[in-house]
Amino acid sequence: MFSDLAAFHGWFADRCTANAYRVRRVPLEDLEGWSTEAGSGDLVHGSGRFFSVRGLDVTHSGREVDSWQQPIIVQPEHGILGILVKEFDGVPHCLLQAKMEPGNVNLVQLSPTVQATKSNYTRVHGGRAVPYLEHFVAPRGGQVLFDALQSEQASWFLSKRNRNMIVRTEQDVPLLEDFCWLTFDQIAGLLRVDDLVNMDTRTVLSGAVALLRPRHRALGGGLAGEAVAGAWETEESALHTTTELLSWFTEAKGAATLTRRLMPLSDVAGWSARDGVIAHDEGRHFTVLGVAAEAPSREVARWTQPMFAPRSQGVIAFLTRRVAGVPHVLVQARTETGALDRIEMAPTVQCQPADHTPPHGLGRPPFLDEVLGARPDRILLDVVLSEEGGRFYHARSRYLVVEADDDFPLDVPPDFAWVTLRQLTHFVRFGSHLNVEARSLLTLLGFLDEGARAAGLSAGAVAR
Repeated sequence: MFSDLAAFHGWFADRCTANAYRVRRVPLEDLEGWSTEAGSGDLVHGSGRFFSVRGLDVTHSGREVDSWQQPIIVQPEHGILGILVKEFDGVPHCLLQAKMEPGNVNLVQLSPTVQATKSNYTRVHGGRAVPYLEHFVAPRGGQVLFDALQSEQASWFLSKRNRNMIVRTEQDVPLLEDFCWLTFDQIAGLLRVDDLVNMDTRTVLSGAVALLRPRHRALGGGLAGEAVAGAWETEESALHTTTELLSWFTEAKGAATLTRRLMPLSDVAGWSARDGVIAHDEGRHFTVLGVAAEAPSREVARWTQPMFAPRSQGVIAFLTRRVAGVPHVLVQARTETGALDRIEMAPTVQCQPADHTPPHGLGRPPFLDEVLGARPDRILLDVVLSEEGGRFYHARSRYLVVEADDDFPLDVPPDFAWVTLRQLTHFVRFGSHLNVEARSLLTLLGFLDEGARAAGLSAGAVAR
């Protein structure tokens, strides 16, 4: 446990240098244990487990581009993302770990107590056991506070879901050297640091936002404090009832026309294998590349694997505005390429802006210009965070929460809706509702004023 964030940063710096981590690029054809499947060109692991890279044919998407083909990660098994909570002197603390992932731009970030695929925790790789796993698999001790199957990045995963869990324990928990106990206040302050709290921690913590509700009710003053505390008003204060929003969402799913089918990776149009990678012929979107990783603190100390590397930084943002004095955020019912139900609730803006500038010819996504052109005093949150570092190489997005002017229209396109924070915390309890990007923003917004206090900032000074 740390007396302040300065003590944490000292510990974290020590953990980053305690092991000789190394990641280097290697050609796909040189990956050990991986091969190109005869006839299809798919990238597969020799064990038949972990994941594979295959081709996907998409038609009738309902997006700005109606049809396309692309590589996709196929990983049908469910992993576990779990955070253990324990009270010390009456204050809840979360057990997090300083974990190396080969795709992290800075290698080591704060991950959940357990972050493991089924292949990992069943030890297909023959490595060491996953620490603290016994708290998250039945029969387990402790009280389950949150448990839901949640989607991963559906632009690059096909129907991928992980079990997100928060478990409270009263047992004695031995503290291993790469793990630490942090309060919710401290985590909130760390969420404001670029590339520190990883995606897996953020998605699990979205299930904890409702647990902070009593504290937000006691907060006062300041733009951020009002934005969070006001969002806990009753259902009658919302622009739409939860039932109306669920009907809107169900109608969007029923109207979805997207079809998709797996196809041989070697037949994917517009993509080519060259120079040891698989890349888009126009240099857009992402590249499939290979890495060799060394991490003495991991269950397996050395391995190689394919990864997806985006060609540019993403922008993921919520627009928020008050409706009858109550803050709402603008969500979209978004067609997601690989999502299990094809449609999920997503942030107001979710894109790589570089794909929407000449000469590519894609139209500008709705509200992108409003987000990027916001005045500094309207930006409640602005932080660059990494996406999943186990499968994506140097994938980073700028996460923003932007308050729109009071005259910003409530009348929005039919695939958008205004939602309160209270309603988002209801939806996050169920799988296939909020996508992973929206869950990250829910965590950031739900911890907004907590982070200002933990970082020693006034509530009105949260924008950087």
